[in-house]
Amino acid sequence: MFSLSQRSIDRLHGVDDRLVDVVKAAIQITRIDFGVVQGLRTIEMQRKLVASGASQTMASKHLDGKAVDLMAYIDGRGSWELNLYDNIADAMAQAANKIGVKVRWGAAWHVDDIGQWHKDGKTMEAAMNAYIDLRRSQGKRPFIDGPHFELM
Repeated sequence: MFSLSQRSIDRLHGVDDRLVDVVKAAIQITRIDFGVVQGLRTIEMQRKLVASGASQTMASKHLDGKAVDLMAYIDGRGSWELNLYDNIADAMAQAANKIGVKVRWGAAWHVDDIGQWHKDGKTMEAAMNAYIDLRRSQGKRPFIDGPHFELM
């Protein structure tokens, strides 16, 4: 069982209480340790992220505290390996169900409620793959943001 560090808890300052509750519940049930990289953002921070290509929009839910970015940890070291994030997304989906809120995952933008997807017996890996297939069928490139979770 894992727990959030003080740094992660501090990074949840200004984030919607419902999403904070989901993150805190998810860390207790996850198979992959994680921490909070970012929660609430200023407009200036968002502009820089859009300019660098790290974000796609100035309408980010980070601006009103309705999104968080999480980082996976393996043996205490941060990892961006995408396969770790579908495991974290499974824990976030279970936690969202427990709290009773709808959450979207940045690697499955087409699913407005990962908790319901999970309740229906589907994995977050399947959600991500379905999103990739959808975008490709539309002739568009998928924007995979595995660390990102937002309230709906």
